[in-house]
Amino acid sequence: MALSPLTIEPLGDACLVVRFGTGIDAATSRAVAAATASLAAAALPGVVDIAPTFNTVAVVFDPLRADPGHLSAAIQARLRSLEGAAPATGAIVEIPVAYGGDDGPDLAAVAAYARLDPEEVVRLHAAADHVVGMIGFAPGFPYLLGLPAALAIPRRATPRTCVPAGSVAIAERQTGIYPRTSPGGWHVIGRTPRAMFDADRDPPALLRAGDLVRFVPVASPTSAGEGSR
Repeated sequence: MALSPLTIEPLGDACLVVRFGTGIDAATSRAVAAATASLAAAALPGVVDIAPTFNTVAVVFDPLRADPGHLSAAIQARLRSLEGAAPATGAIVEIPVAYGGDDGPDLAAVAAYARLDPEEVVRLHAAADHVVGMIGFAPGFPYLLGLPAALAIPRRATPRTCVPAGSVAIAERQTGIYPRTSPGGWHVIGRTPRAMFDADRDPPALLRAGDLVRFVPVASPTSAGEGSR
């Protein structure tokens, strides 16, 4: 696995940011996921949290227990040990989705924008492999890379004030799944019964950066069980 070029730079006096270029793509996401897992397993002294994004890993440390220079060197050494390793693969997670109707109120608008039939929008979306680029916005909200170019669409001109939990929505070249009812500006094309976040579950978030998501069309959100991870 290629983990370079990368840079490590300070963010304040208690965080180092490891940067994997500026790209937002599946390969970079997998490199970030591999680095995150490796650094977590290393349990470097003084590190209190590790947070991945699309192309960075933030390593938060206790400045009373870790020297940033020594920690930076330890991070570099740890990541160099991953060079040439087989590409990391996350879990494969199937997500049942009821597309269209009340569950996907924007499906028709997306189809019109893409100049496709709604059925073709569903087929393209469900046939694609979606990689979790990062978790953000709300606990458990996945930013999924891999939306087919034919379905790329700008965000809604007017965001909704209330998007139901479980809504599957698209914008630009990404898919997101709302873990709880909240405002949102993406186009809602379906809904899933699977809980994206459960504080009583370990881990609480269903998905992690680097996971591969496959959407499975179902008749209604209640017609599918929890599925498989």
